[in-house]
Amino acid sequence: MRNLKSSVIGQLKRDRVFLLLLAPVLVYYVLFKYVPMFGIVISFMDYNLFKGIAASPWVGLKYYKQFFENPDALVIVKNTALLGFYKLLFGFPAPILLAVMLNELRDRMFKRFVQSVSYLPYFLSTVVVSSMLVMLLSPTTGWLNRLFQQMGFPAVNFLQESEWFRTIYVASEIWQQAGWNSIIFLAAMTTIDPQLYEAARMDGASRFKQIRHVTLPGISTAVVIMFILQVGHVLEIGFEKVFLLANAATYDTSDIISTYVYRVGILQGSYSYGTAIDLFMAVIGFALVYASNKISRKFGETSLW
Repeated sequence: MRNLKSSVIGQLKRDRVFLLLLAPVLVYYVLFKYVPMFGIVISFMDYNLFKGIAASPWVGLKYYKQFFENPDALVIVKNTALLGFYKLLFGFPAPILLAVMLNELRDRMFKRFVQSVSYLPYFLSTVVVSSMLVMLLSPTTGWLNRLFQQMGFPAVNFLQESEWFRTIYVASEIWQQAGWNSIIFLAAMTTIDPQLYEAARMDGASRFKQIRHVTLPGISTAVVIMFILQVGHVLEIGFEKVFLLANAATYDTSDIISTYVYRVGILQGSYSYGTAIDLFMAVIGFALVYASNKISRKFGETSLW
């Protein structure tokens, strides 16, 4: 026991610089991820902001039942699930495809230029991106509608028509996230043995077959892990962009869980009800991650745990 204790202390002393670098991240997660978990208890209480948690009465599953009986619940869950599904369906393969194309470039200067340009949208704030979309899709001043009019088509008020909202949201997410997310897959490609490509070329494999039989299998572990993580975020649609782009005309497709919780939880002061909805969605997200991880472990050799 003494040897184990001295060994642990020795490792801490040896790695103290790295632990010091890790400390801000640990503090962030403790303060903003784990400590707030205590607040989920108010979903089982009739929470009063002035009385506090200690004096607020317990009501059990009252607010969960209230959400299930709400006629709007099905609509907002459907909108959230569809946005998350479309984002996963079209957004997940995008960085993989971009990484493969960048990996095939032989001109290093051009490759670095394309990488830098593809990364830039990630660093733009959601407010800036939403403002760009508003200007781009304006029925009067947007250049997309001007192009349509020059081609003889009538102008389309994209942001006022509910059937366009999901397309606009998913497309903007792909544009903003694909370049940054491709870094993970590019890093995975660097671990592939170059001799595999050489052997494939000697066997007469074309560039496409090298991608199919060498590159994609080489990054399959990273792809599976990232997919499992993305599945867990299917119902976690960003509040900011939806809130900035949505309006009363598009509520039938743009009203999602986070905007609904904002209205009932923050604006109307029903904190217990809003917390109950968020906790319910978090449980579903965990179930999705667990199920996808179990399926991956059953049919393959890659899983998170």
